Amino acid sequence: MNRIEKLIAELCPEGVEWKKLGEVTISLKKDTLKLTDLIPNGKYPVINSGREWYGRYNSYNNDENAFSIAARGEYAGYINFISEKFWAGGLCYPYRSKDENLILTKYIFYALKANENIIMQTLVSRGSIPALNKTDIDNFPIPLPPLPIQEEIVKILDTFTELEAELEAELEAELEARRKQYEYYRNTLLTPVEHNGRWYLNGKEVEWKKLGEICVSIIAGGDLPKNYIKSQKYPTEEYPYPIYSNGVGVNALYGFSDSYIIDLEAVTISARGTIGYHTIRQPKFTPIVRLITLIPKKQIITTKFLNYILDITEIGHSGGSIPQLTVPDVKKIPIPIPPLSEQERIVAILDKFDALVNDISQGLPAEIEARRKQYEYYRDKLLTFKKKNEI
Repeated sequence: MNRIEKLIAELCPEGVEWKKLGEVTISLKKDTLKLTDLIPNGKYPVINSGREWYGRYNSYNNDENAFSIAARGEYAGYINFISEKFWAGGLCYPYRSKDENLILTKYIFYALKANENIIMQTLVSRGSIPALNKTDIDNFPIPLPPLPIQEEIVKILDTFTELEAELEAELEAELEARRKQYEYYRNTLLTPVEHNGRWYLNGKEVEWKKLGEICVSIIAGGDLPKNYIKSQKYPTEEYPYPIYSNGVGVNALYGFSDSYIIDLEAVTISARGTIGYHTIRQPKFTPIVRLITLIPKKQIITTKFLNYILDITEIGHSGGSIPQLTVPDVKKIPIPIPPLSEQERIVAILDKFDALVNDISQGLPAEIEARRKQYEYYRDKLLTFKKKNEI
């Protein structure tokens, strides 16, 4: 039996009371600051609606030992603990315990943090701008064990948090080193050199060709399919084919359709917004407006090599009031073409680096994620209490 289990058995064997957040806290001062009000080297941090500091300022409106909950925006519901004097902006709810002899501010923070996902999923309204209503969060229930138990929980989680932060910093540093190593090898493997009027890549002679010459087709995305479901994350039997827009990563998935336009493996490039962002797409998908699709001639260039070479290729765009990439722009882009055997060798090397650096299912990113989950598991276990009079 560990120390907390002994304390629970001794001090609250029948369970603990639960209190609403508003019953055990006081709401602190907050006041809006514009970005132009911020001072780069200000004495005090400013917290607002984000996960990180909003900036710095030379005045503060609250003392240390407090926590804030983001009220609006992308991170509405996100909870920060503040251990120094700070300025609370208008888009957060800052709190402190009413009575540290009854409930610790740091304990309340940990109790809420363990429920952060629930708060974000159930209390944050998802309109055009996500928002958290103060009345809703004030009514959120948290367990109230005796003070010695709170102190022990805070002590353990503080220590665990420090260790976790140190380990994560080490892993992040290692990951950054691997990223730089990957970029070095990628650039070395993919950058041709000129000698006596000829160009060579890793000792193999290359020929410069424009994308319009080495692609079967280069297609601008069109209108949405007739039948589709928007914002769907997974295919269904009725709508199995993905629709892609010009977003980055998973944000490029617009939805799914019962039909498709492209039936070959291809590379897509964002034409507006995230101009130049590119990735490989598997067969049977539909690109919509602001997305350009390149289908390579397999006898000249592999899809993977094309995607990798675009990493180090300057992708210009048309001017105008709204910058954009057009099909004629893309067709003119020159790239070096080594023999197919050399392309496959380069791809094999870069795939291994890419998996190590970027794939969340393996390598260092997976280790970082495992550390986070381990911490969350122990934190949640420490903060799980039986309610008093619960059968």
